[in-house]
Amino acid sequence: MIGYVTLGTNDIDRAAEFYDALLQEIGAGRFMETDTFIAWAVGPDKPALSVTKPFDGKAASVGNGVMVALAVDSQDKVDALYKKAIDLGGTDEGAPGPRGDGGFYAAYFRDLDGNKLNAFCMG
Repeated sequence: MIGYVTLGTNDIDRAAEFYDALLQEIGAGRFMETDTFIAWAVGPDKPALSVTKPFDGKAASVGNGVMVALAVDSQDKVDALYKKAIDLGGTDEGAPGPRGDGGFYAAYFRDLDGNKLNAFCMG
């Protein structure tokens, strides 16, 4: 159902460097880009994550309560994405670990623009 999620950035080059390195951890790469927009995915027919400078020319800001969740297939990949995000200058919003019942394992972090993301797996 979800085609792609777009996050605002005030520095497209800095965001590109962060997401190139972060999303490489799960095999995603750039598949679409312009001077003000870049999208990454594991395949052109898969959901994507993108960053853009706002169309209206105003500063990008963080949406309170907005979060992008990156699905992976193992706890090791959750741990690796979280570590990579922090190593790249992201900030901690919740270290990797189980959340609730049912095998939900997740880690939470913010990118360099303050956008909140999580990496998670089930089971």
